[in-house]
Amino acid sequence: MLRLTVLSLLACVVSLSSSAVILEDGMPILWAQTASQLTELPIQNENVMPNPWNLLHRMSLYKLLIAATDPLILYMGTGANESPFWGLPLQLAWMRTSGRLADPTGTTTCGMDTGESMCISTESWWGCENYFVSALPFLSAAHNNFLGEGVKVQMQVPEGVTDYCTTHADCSTRFPDAMTKWDAFFQGLITTGASALADNEKKDAVLHLYWEAQLASTNLASQCEAKKSHYSAPEMSFANSWLNSGEFVAAAHFQSNLEKASKFINPLPGRILKEGDVAPNIEGLSDAENNVLNTFSWMATLDKAVDGSLVSYWKKAMCSLRTREQGSQLLEELLSTKAYSSITFMGVLATMATGC
Repeated sequence: MLRLTVLSLLACVVSLSSSAVILEDGMPILWAQTASQLTELPIQNENVMPNPWNLLHRMSLYKLLIAATDPLILYMGTGANESPFWGLPLQLAWMRTSGRLADPTGTTTCGMDTGESMCISTESWWGCENYFVSALPFLSAAHNNFLGEGVKVQMQVPEGVTDYCTTHADCSTRFPDAMTKWDAFFQGLITTGASALADNEKKDAVLHLYWEAQLASTNLASQCEAKKSHYSAPEMSFANSWLNSGEFVAAAHFQSNLEKASKFINPLPGRILKEGDVAPNIEGLSDAENNVLNTFSWMATLDKAVDGSLVSYWKKAMCSLRTREQGSQLLEELLSTKAYSSITFMGVLATMATGC
């Protein structure tokens, strides 16, 4: 009963405004308040020591990653914000304004606007999942000298919390697959940039490495399993669908730059889902939010209809640069189209696969 009361309170706090606000002056919320230089983060015994449980610090990790890698990915496009990393601070912004980083147990005011507003709760499933796509790439970037020669980084961790690795060595021991793939990504930025590949091939190759690493980190959400008990069944169903969607965008080598990622994240539900919430008729959510949730539900139903093989079919169709570009476009259409039939979707996949 207490859990339901807390979740209802968190949902009500953010339901007064519809979609979660993720942009401020064209940038992720609070972007202007984040660190632009590594020296703006805490330093102790010559170690840079960010506190990833502080929203501004975690957002700063992304800002520094983008700044460190932008000079090496000019082939991504002509815009100023073409980095695939942009999707991550936008996700974090959405989690913050939708109430998903707050303490779901209600035992603290961590993450609440009326309490410690810059706090990310260690009990939040969303905050836990996001840790692995923020701390791990930052530690890898430092290890590979993207933040300066010989820079050492150690993440702060709240007293009594032991679920999270804090250094490159620690993370490599506990989560070798994810760290190996992040190291491969950063090393690949250098080798790919120096290669004789055409710009569109460089872009595709680097996006492949990026999504390989991000998926490996996202899969570490399994470390957050115990925190699911704090949430309603609809919220966790949405969370599982959200995780699964990563398989689709990864296989398409989707370029999650600022503009494209904003279109994907803007219509995500602006509050935590409650028991009884069923799309496309969830009270208090916009048509766009209901449509996204309904699309997730539709894809889950379609997956069951093909015996859990939808991701496999999708990956087979994403077999060339041309079909991956078509796949990215199809994903954008899925989010904006209210009625997309299973027959049409599978037909499009079949057509793309024949070109492989």
